[in-house]
This record gives sequence, structure tokens and C-alpha cells, in this order.
Amino acid sequence: MPVLLFAVAIVVFAVDQLSKNWVVAELPEGRTVPVLGGFLQWHFVRNPGAAFSLASGATWVFTILAAVVVVVILWQIRRLRSISWAVFLGLLLGGVLGNLTDRLTREPGFPEGHVVDFILTPWMWLGFNPAIYNVADIGIVSGMILFVLISLLGLPIDGGPRARRGSPAEDADPAAEDADPAAEDADPAAEYDPDPASPVERPEEREHGAP
Repeated sequence: MPVLLFAVAIVVFAVDQLSKNWVVAELPEGRTVPVLGGFLQWHFVRNPGAAFSLASGATWVFTILAAVVVVVILWQIRRLRSISWAVFLGLLLGGVLGNLTDRLTREPGFPEGHVVDFILTPWMWLGFNPAIYNVADIGIVSGMILFVLISLLGLPIDGGPRARRGSPAEDADPAAEDADPAAEDADPAAEYDPDPASPVERPEEREHGAP
């Protein structure tokens, strides 16, 4: 599964960086270029904030957070056995690395470089101020949507069976498991120790005879 994770991450990262390099070389900054009318437009901006041009002015904070996310994803690889988790982590890793590369290498310089955003889809924002994004942002958002589905389905990262509520093992009475083990070690002779007034003989009496 780590191979699938890295394959997805490499594809997202490569498409993101190649598209950004093309934008910087070919598109005028700050101008809208229609591609499919109002459905899809290019609009080149340099974003100092988070995804979708949010929270600008705290670039170094997002650089640190992105580096932490990369470390956490790489740490989880040792447990990875699930295809769905591999795709999710690959999308997230590729997207985070794409924007992190911008912050480390693009103007105004390390570690506060501005992320290149250029995709504009006004119809998505339902009348609100439309945000501009990039391929890395698409990877991150797609990964998080997949993570929500994984969580709802209860799929473990190690590829084990899904946890099911209401199974017989979960519904068993825990009190039965916690019974006092001393009861199992009781003296067997106690079974042959009736009330002294009873005429039933003890095993010793039957063997040696009554006095």
C-alpha cells in the first residue's frame, strides 16, 4: 500500500507543479482568462495564506503546519494496509507537498513564499466571493472528503475487518467474564458434605465404614 500512496502523491505533486510553472510563464497576473465561459476561468494570483486564498498574512505558520502534516503521514505508513487509506493519504501528501514547495521556493523567498493559485470557478460559490485555488488544493479537499467517507464506514488503516456494532461478542455480559475464579478452585469434597442431619454418607464413610 505505501507504493499506491506514493504513486498518488507523485501524480498530484507533479500535475500541481507543472501547472503552476505554466501559469507563471504564460498567464498575466491578476487578469481573468475565460476557458469555459463562466464555468472555468484562469486567474493568476500569488497567495500568502492557506488553501483557497484564506488567512493571508501568516505564511510561515502554514509552512510549519504543512511540514508537520508531511511527517505525520510518513509516520502512518508503517501501519498502512488499506487501499482507501493509501489513496486518502496520497492525495493529502501530494497536495501538502505541492503548496509547501511554493512556500519554500517561490517569491518572496524561504519560508514565506507565496502559493500560485489560478483556478476560478464562480458557479461553485453560490453568490459568495469566489476563491481561487490550484491542483494541490483539489488534492487536499478530495482527500479530506475521502477521509470523511472512510470514517463513516469505519475502515481501519491496517486493512482489518470493519468494526460492527451490536455483534455477539460486544453484547456478551461482561459480568460473566469477570466471575470470581476462586469458585473454580473450590474443594470438591464440599459437594459431598450434606447437612449433618442428613442420612447421606460421606465418601470417606463409604470407603472405611461408619464408626
